[in-house]
Amino acid sequence: MISTDDIKALRERTGVSVMQCKKALEEAGGDAEKALVLLHKLSSAAAAKKADRTLGAGVVSAYRHNSGTVGAMVELLCETDFVAKNEDFQTLAHDIAMHIAATDPAFLSMDDVTEEERTKAYEAFKKEVDESDKPEDIKTKMLEGKINGYLKERVLLEQPFIKDPSVTIGGLVEQAVQKFGEKTEIGRFARFSVA
Repeated sequence: MISTDDIKALRERTGVSVMQCKKALEEAGGDAEKALVLLHKLSSAAAAKKADRTLGAGVVSAYRHNSGTVGAMVELLCETDFVAKNEDFQTLAHDIAMHIAATDPAFLSMDDVTEEERTKAYEAFKKEVDESDKPEDIKTKMLEGKINGYLKERVLLEQPFIKDPSVTIGGLVEQAVQKFGEKTEIGRFARFSVA
């Protein structure tokens, strides 16, 4: 039997509705970790369904490190002012700004990675892979893996969230779609550093 405390704990971890948490726990046979996986899948599906909606509202949030030498700003977009004014939505924007300040991403998505950046990554890893005594097909896969791994470190939506590395920033945005019931996207971002 699923207890109220189990449902409450899952809700606190995810922020989704009590009913969705209860349903996920029932489907997972009471296993909170399996329920979490089910909720992540649901958030991806919810984000895909809302992908064609218009973004007409949002917030700009800033984070400044306590040293005063690093800061970031992010534009988190949604459909309505109702969601944009929600405290949890504003907290999410602030958390993403903090993440940007800490990780210094260069690109928002993999689609934004320039050909120049891909070429630099290719050249950086090609020699290392060529020195390997592996067969050519394995070398090709190794090179692709190294390039993709390097680029994912530089792409905001692909980065593991600093407060919870089990979810990427892209996954966090998908969870927001499920939680708030609206299309949510990161618009623009910038990081500033005195160095």
